[in-house]
This record gives sequence, C-alpha cells and structure tokens, in this order.
Amino acid sequence: MYRYAEDSGWVRRADNPARQVPKPARQPSHRYAIPPHRLAEICTAAATSGDDPELDSLVLRLHIETACRRGGALALRPHDLDEDQCLVLLREKGQTERWQPVSPTLMRHLLAHARERGAPRSGQLLRYRNSKPISSRRYDYIWTRVGEILPWVAVQGISMHWLRHTTLTWVERTFGFAVARAYAGHDGKTGGTTATYVKSDVLEVAAALSILTAEPHPLVSNVNKHIRAVDSM
Repeated sequence: MYRYAEDSGWVRRADNPARQVPKPARQPSHRYAIPPHRLAEICTAAATSGDDPELDSLVLRLHIETACRRGGALALRPHDLDEDQCLVLLREKGQTERWQPVSPTLMRHLLAHARERGAPRSGQLLRYRNSKPISSRRYDYIWTRVGEILPWVAVQGISMHWLRHTTLTWVERTFGFAVARAYAGHDGKTGGTTATYVKSDVLEVAAALSILTAEPHPLVSNVNKHIRAVDSM
C-alpha cells in the first residue's frame, strides 16, 4: 500500500514509513517434484471422482504438460490455440505472453472441450458442462476432493503449483537449466549474467515436451536442424 502511495506521488520516499520496516525472511519452499507413481495416483483420483472428471483431467494434463500457472490456464481462449503447430498462447503474471507447446492429444482435447462446451473464440476456454466458465474455485474443489481420496495430498498441501514444480524439475534434470527456464516462461533476468548468453527457444521446449509425453510434436522435426545450425557456429 505504501509502495503504491509512493509510486503515485502521494507520499515522498523520505516520508514512507514502510521503508524503515525490515522485510520478514522468506521461508524456503517445501515443494518438491512429485514422484511419477504419486502423480499417477492424483490423475486417477481426479479422473474417477467428482461431478466433472473430464474437466478435471483436462485441467491437470494442461498444467502437467505446460507447467503453466493457474492464471495462465484460466486466461486461455479458443483463439489462443494453434492447432497446426500444437501451441497454446499463455498469458500469465506480469502481463507476459508466450507460445507453449502441447501434445497433439492435449490439443485435440482442448479443441473438443471448447467446441462441446460452447466456448466463444475470444472467451474463456475451460468451462463447465452448462458452458459457464470455471474459476479458481474449481482448483480448490479438485484438490480438496483428491485430498479426501489420497490423504497424503491433503497432509502436504499439494496444489496445482506442485505440478509446475514437478514438470520443470524433470525438464531441468533432463535438458538443462536453459530449457527449463524457457519451459517455465522465465525472462532472461533469471539465472544471473550467464542467462544472457545461455538461451533456449520454443523448438527445444517442444523437444522436451515430446519426450515427456512420448508423443511426436509438429515442431520437433525441425529441432535437429536447429541444433545442427547452432553446433556449426
């Protein structure tokens, strides 16, 4: 609040009392990459319970494949789907936008979902059967329900952000930091000075996704040419 007042010119920097208050130490995150067998349990629980398991399974797969944030999924529109290249446009925090690869299977389900549930091309894609757009409350419902079926989910406070952590950890371990940073949609400021020189792009993200999902991706056929061009430099 005081920062906003200062930025708006209502309070002078020297008169901002909040600048004299030390910030509390940020606690380290207790999240970790969910093991594959546990992740399978979560997906099974979501797909075999609740009032709309088809919707919940689609939401989970979207987050697992893209490692998107909740806001990115809720902002997704049918207009943001590039069917030919299997890309979705994610609009997330900080008004950032990026094209993120998805598997052909997920793309088919996203298109079918939008068509069957009457999502306007410029409207929210994820919807209930009555065509009403979902909200963040659906996420709470998913994890509360899954936590009732799998007690360890409730005990550890597993949330959709754990799926982002899980996917990005796998990408980093398998393909390195640069690809993981691009997969996450982080800017070049993340990772220090080295990040200025070590960059990845959508082709390498698509290659990582192809291995993750065990599905060919339309952009992957171009990856080898891209890598050879870089190696020849």
